[in-house]
Amino acid sequence: MNREDCREILNCPDEDFLILLAQAYQVRRKYFGKIVHIQVLRNAKSGICSEDCHYCSQSRVSNAEIDRFPLISKETLLADARVAKNINADRFCISTSGTRPDEDEIEKLCEAISAIKAESELPLCATLGLITDNQAKKLKAAGLDRVNHNLNTSRRYYSRICTTHTFQDRLDTITTCKQAGLEICCGGIFGQGENSEDIIDLMLTLKEIQPQAVPVNFLVPIKGTPFETIDNHLNPQKCLKILCLARFITPRSEIRAAGGWEYNLRQLKPLALFAADSIFVQGYLTTGGISISEARDMVADLGFESAIDADIDDTNAFDTQ
Repeated sequence: MNREDCREILNCPDEDFLILLAQAYQVRRKYFGKIVHIQVLRNAKSGICSEDCHYCSQSRVSNAEIDRFPLISKETLLADARVAKNINADRFCISTSGTRPDEDEIEKLCEAISAIKAESELPLCATLGLITDNQAKKLKAAGLDRVNHNLNTSRRYYSRICTTHTFQDRLDTITTCKQAGLEICCGGIFGQGENSEDIIDLMLTLKEIQPQAVPVNFLVPIKGTPFETIDNHLNPQKCLKILCLARFITPRSEIRAAGGWEYNLRQLKPLALFAADSIFVQGYLTTGGISISEARDMVADLGFESAIDADIDDTNAFDTQ
């Protein structure tokens, strides 16, 4: 895949996008078969952030009406991890807001991670901001498997979405986590005003990183954020082309239809799984998502497979606070 190949995919005529999707599915099937990996994300610390990421409802420049709370207890994280395990989720993800966790937060997170791992081998991922070499090593020793740290957009466009840290800061954190032996989950957010070349730049950077997972997020313009009125120039066909590009660029990586795919793909939502092999259930950090039962039924209707418990009652399944 070179730059011209990427342009051809993004510029695929809408009337041909099903052909493109069928080609992406051949790659998806080669490496992941018909499996859909189900992830559960827990917002473990909300708001209270000094960064100015324009897309984020938790940033210091956001007036969005969200819950704001400090790091939740080990007991709450353990309870939510048990629910994720009980529904046969493939991974439990922990996210905290802020530039970087302090040492007290790292110690508490390590205690929670160790407690979860003591009960089960449930794979764990964490989104913690910019972390140091020593912090990465502590998290790895506690049992953390993977770190999510998205690049979000291209190097060229990064200062248009955030000014309080840099694209290079994010690349450095990814390198730090790799050196500590952690797996990498790294992707982007599309629909922030970037152009096609920015999308391609980001994808080619991901090709160099070769993360184990690539979350493909699509902007949801949240009221109260600087991007609440932005024209994200997204439609279902464009979103599917971006997912296809991610599949071709990193064919062996888990491609996740992540935040905003439900909102932006609308009635074409199920088609995402012909390129992506992974989704979240029960929502994201401050926005909702599909329920466990909806994900189960969609996977079954498409003829795909997942480990999710077919008998689970997802009513308030994660209401453990």
